[in-house]
Amino acid sequence: MSDHDAVKHPVSSNSLVDVLETILDKGVVIAGDISISLADVELITIRIRLLIASVDKAKEIGMDWWETDPYYSSKGIELQRENNQLQEQIQQLEERLTETEERNKKS
Repeated sequence: MSDHDAVKHPVSSNSLVDVLETILDKGVVIAGDISISLADVELITIRIRLLIASVDKAKEIGMDWWETDPYYSSKGIELQRENNQLQEQIQQLEERLTETEERNKKS
């Protein structure tokens, strides 16, 4: 096979690694909506939002849900437990307030 018969590929200045590094450093958002309709009646709509970024970039823009989600973090489990306790305390206080108001009405 001579040099003239060889398959030539375009030379790219960016390698795949460079492209991935840029995507993770800057972040990429992909958004789209899918709607299924029948006879002009919308049956279902699916909204897709996808963010591709490094962990550092995600934290920088405030997307750190995995740090407090009880399914992904031990800190999240503790926060969920604390939240449940606070909800119980609020319910108890509301019940006491209702009882006190009822007693005051009878007096």
